[in-house]
Amino acid sequence: MTLACKTPLFFTSLSYLHKFVVQLIAYFAERRISKATLQRNAVMQRSGDQAVIAFTYRRNGVIVGCKYRTLEKKFWQEKGTKNWLYGLDDIKEAATVVIVEGEIDKLAVEEAGVYNCVSVPCGAPQTVSAKELPTLEKDIAYQYLWNCEEYLDKVSRIILATDVDDPGNALAEELARRLGKERCWRVHWPKKDDFSCFKDANEVLECLGPEALKEVIENAKPYQEYME
Repeated sequence: MTLACKTPLFFTSLSYLHKFVVQLIAYFAERRISKATLQRNAVMQRSGDQAVIAFTYRRNGVIVGCKYRTLEKKFWQEKGTKNWLYGLDDIKEAATVVIVEGEIDKLAVEEAGVYNCVSVPCGAPQTVSAKELPTLEKDIAYQYLWNCEEYLDKVSRIILATDVDDPGNALAEELARRLGKERCWRVHWPKKDDFSCFKDANEVLECLGPEALKEVIENAKPYQEYME
């Protein structure tokens, strides 16, 4: 099922978005995300709000959505838009796709030299649903997968690089249920210490660097093997 995309009226002009101020560039630099990566992904700031990041969602180069984030991790999206995967244009011709849990993780994976990566738009569930999969029309929480079906149908290998916490594990399972476990792999985040692992792609980038992050992604295991 492929859904048509129309650009919302309030996205016909980007006048309400601006390039980053120094504060936000520094915020990303602390996370080892470069200005070049921000520019490539058209990451901007909301007009008049000095510390509100605007992640622009694009399809075929056209803006189709926008998600905002404050430095205090408050999130919201423009109303009246469909949900899409963030970074969709980077997987047009990809046979392998990496899926992460947030926009900053997508940018982090790109810093590791892996461009065929997208992020889910709306975080992770607390638990895996015990119910059978709903019909496509009723699968509201994961509608972004069906909106991007024409891209994902072409993919032979999907690497799930969600967070290592319970919601991240639940998200990986819900994605695998819908995308087909036989073509899913799962990233195993490295140990941080004797008691815990690094939480996500950006934390690995910050602490271990881009080469380590790339190696972790390349060493993903088949999903069923990971779960054993």
